[in-house]
Amino acid sequence: MTAVFESPLGPLYLTIQDGALTNISYEPLDQLENLETEADFFTQQLVFTQLDEYFQGTRLQFDLPWQIMEGTAFQKRVWQVLADIPYGAVWSYQDVARKLGDVQAVRAVGQANRKNPLPIILPCHRVVGKNGQLVGYNGAEVDKKEWLLSHELQHFHF
Repeated sequence: MTAVFESPLGPLYLTIQDGALTNISYEPLDQLENLETEADFFTQQLVFTQLDEYFQGTRLQFDLPWQIMEGTAFQKRVWQVLADIPYGAVWSYQDVARKLGDVQAVRAVGQANRKNPLPIILPCHRVVGKNGQLVGYNGAEVDKKEWLLSHELQHFHF
């Protein structure tokens, strides 16, 4: 099933399949499936609730079913590391590569980060250049990354 969530960043186009969130896109999806099942409707409500809470600044961590449907083994490893970056934290691409055990993989980490199918949930916006520069963001404009980081810093309580 597909659904549209209206966020402060504009519409988020969601794909939910077999009771799990499988994709978030800032652009309209090519495939407009509407095969609704009761489990998918329940999952949509859960995703909407948690996204609402995140954008209100009351949710620091997502607890919802998600599944990666596509991607290389390396990309999936990168995306799993993204899931471990705490709310309000900022890591460099080099930090992610180091966490994977290969400091030479910085560019590959950047490419995987850019292809993240679940931005916000798997927080690729928390990954920046080595010098702190905001570079790349899931193929979308860097201003979304800047907004998300600013939002988290505003609601993060040390």
